[in-house]
Amino acid sequence: MKEKILTIVSTVLLFVPWTILPLRSFEWALESPVAEIMISCYAAFMILGGAFTILSYVKGKAQNNWMKVCLVINCLYAAGGACALGLMATQNLH
Repeated sequence: MKEKILTIVSTVLLFVPWTILPLRSFEWALESPVAEIMISCYAAFMILGGAFTILSYVKGKAQNNWMKVCLVINCLYAAGGACALGLMATQNLH
C-alpha cells in the first residue's frame, strides 16, 4: 500500500511544473519581481520533487515500472530546476 501511495504522489509531481504555463499567460506574471519569485519557487519544487522520487524509489522500495518512469522524468525536472536556480544566481552576481 505504501508503494502505491508513493507512486501516486510521484505521478502528481510530474504534472505540477506544467502549471506555470497558464500562470505565465497573465501580464503580472511577466513583470520583474514576480517572475523571478515564481520561477524560483517552481525550480525549488522541482528539485524537492526529484529528491522525493529518488527517496521513494530507494528507501521506500517503490520500484515498479511506472515509478521508474517517474524517477527519470522527475530527475530531469530536478536538473532543470537546479540549472534555472544556478542561472538566476549567477545573473544576480553581476
